[in-house]
Formats: sequence, structure tokens, C-alpha cells
Amino acid sequence: MAKARILVVEDEHDIRTVLMDQLRLDGFDTVGASTGKEVLENFKSLAPDLIILDLKLPDIDGLLVCQEIRKYSDIPIIIVSARDSLPDKIRGLEVGADDYVTKPFEYLELEARIRACLRRHQSISGMADPIDLGNLKIYRQKRMIEVNGNAVQLTKKEFELLNLFLENRGKVLSREFLSSHLWHNKEVYPWSRALDVHVRRLRKKIEPDPAHPKYILTHAGVGYRFSSENDE
Repeated sequence: MAKARILVVEDEHDIRTVLMDQLRLDGFDTVGASTGKEVLENFKSLAPDLIILDLKLPDIDGLLVCQEIRKYSDIPIIIVSARDSLPDKIRGLEVGADDYVTKPFEYLELEARIRACLRRHQSISGMADPIDLGNLKIYRQKRMIEVNGNAVQLTKKEFELLNLFLENRGKVLSREFLSSHLWHNKEVYPWSRALDVHVRRLRKKIEPDPAHPKYILTHAGVGYRFSSENDE
């Protein structure tokens, strides 16, 4: 099996070199970049499987780099930054990062997060694309869907919610599970109805009859389950 390639985006040479050396010792292939421009202009040739992204780059803020990459790729991105405020973490996750690690960090923790992100991504990538559910087609790589042949725009959170359902198709997912994965326990309170609002909006976009859903089924007092004819 080919080694996963990690792109380490860090402008401090010593930190970048040490991290790349550690990753190589743990069986990863590594490439490095010191600027956001270098990443965006050479993304295809660098061909990473995961990106470790510092936010304090000399030319482009790392948040903007993450945001630009998300326009054309769903590659796992882990932000590693000295910015440790809650707003910074929330912003990083909102622009598309899969995880956020603050400096200074323990290498073993970062390695565990890298492997977890790669496992989740490989699980999703293993599904056929598009996922064809009849009137509903889901293109995960393009982050878009078609309903009855018509392209339908989803918000970032709606697509993340749909992806969670696809990863766990046929399973009943608790409200706590869904909320923690969508907001990383940082944006909503237990009594918040934010999840229900997103489920309702997603149903309106994908269900033939939102009042009688066939895909996103409610399990009262527990959560939701994504179903299709193949699950019955």
C-alpha cells in the first residue's frame, strides 16, 4: 500500500523540518511548503493526502488558504496554530478544516489525529461517486447534489451533515453524536435546536416530500437515521 503523503505548511524552517522527519519515521511520505502561494499554485503537483496547515504564513493567512482549497478539494486539513482562542478555532473549522491543534502540541496526539482524519477520508472515498439514490444523486468530490436531475446548492454545514449520514448509512445517530461532529461542541448548547434546523433545511432540499421523509428518518428521543431502498 502506498504511503500517505502529508503536506506540512509551516514557514519556520526548523519546525517544518523536525515535523517532516518525525512523520517520515512513522511511515508517511512528506512534502513541505513555507507559503500559502506555494500551496495554492502547486497543489496538484504536490499531490498530498492530508495537509497540516499553520495559520501564520508570510503571504496569505492560513484560513484563506484553507478556504481556497475547499473550493475544489475535500482533502483532510488539520490546522496547527499558536492561535488558541475559541473564535479562531471556530473560524478554522467553519472554513473547512477537519481538525484544529494548538501549539505547542504533543507529536503523538497530532499523529493520532492525522491517522483518524485519513481513516475517515478513506471511508468516504471508498464509496462510489456519485451515490445514486434514484431521484437523488450525491457528488461528494464536487460537494454537490442533484435532485431529479437539477443541481441543488447545499451550505457547508448541510453538506457536512449529509456526509455524516452517508458515512453511517442505516445507523441511528444520536443528536449528541451529530452535534459534536458538526460543531465540535463549540458552537451549540445541549438545548439548542440548531441541529433540527439543519435537518429540516436539508430535508427540504433532498426529500420528494419533506413532510414524509424517505431518506432522513427521525427516531424520537434519540436522533436520526439515513435510509435508502438499499437499506430496507
